[in-house]
Amino acid sequence: MIPLGDDNPTVRVPVATLFVIVAMFAVWVLVQGAGFDDGLLAASVCNLGMVPGELTRMAPLGSGVPLGNDLACIVDNQRINVLTPVLSMFLHGGWMHIIGNALFLWVFGNNIEDVTGRWRFLTFYLVCGLAAAAAHIAIDPASPIPTVGASGAVSGVMGAYLVLFPKVRVRMLFFFVIILKVIPLPAWVVLAYWFALQLLSGIPELLSPSPELAGGVAVWAHVGGFVAGVLLIRWFENPVLAERRRSILLSRKEFDALA
Repeated sequence: MIPLGDDNPTVRVPVATLFVIVAMFAVWVLVQGAGFDDGLLAASVCNLGMVPGELTRMAPLGSGVPLGNDLACIVDNQRINVLTPVLSMFLHGGWMHIIGNALFLWVFGNNIEDVTGRWRFLTFYLVCGLAAAAAHIAIDPASPIPTVGASGAVSGVMGAYLVLFPKVRVRMLFFFVIILKVIPLPAWVVLAYWFALQLLSGIPELLSPSPELAGGVAVWAHVGGFVAGVLLIRWFENPVLAERRRSILLSRKEFDALA
């Protein structure tokens, strides 16, 4: 299922949300070659992606993993490695990867920014991304596999949405074999279902003697980011903006009722 939008209007232009999305696509095109050059894409993922074993120094130097087309990512100790938990949030592995993250961020992020403000939203987004990275490292600290994507930070935004707007209807696109159908569902149903899927998908990784081989998606980063969003959003919420938003939306409803 894919979120297409929600019945949750904003009162301010979501500048920070748009900035993050534009930054993601700018990095995808300018740094990663939009995925059209396999060598450039592999190099960006390897050199700028987060490798848990490099950060913990538990992965042997010189070891690595194949990236396809006779390419491999080798564990090193470059200084830039300490920045990869942040850099990796703006990198992606393919078009579907970045489009999916951008869509989820747009649907759920603009309302969160509405009640936090722009700078608080950016800080919240980065903190959730770092929490997601920490969760991923904790599950497999010696992994030599590079991780990229905004999914962990976006998961934090989704966790915040669950706390602040649980009853809002989210328009979800469902695929039924060859039939497409849009069904509005309460946000808490959508987000609780999504979170449960992440937990279920992560169980094999916990049980596997080689967690890095259990799956290709960093689901525990998703879990870590989501939990961080749930726990931290009240600290980042701006009460003044939240009350202003509530008053403006209430005034709009009263105006529409009179029209």
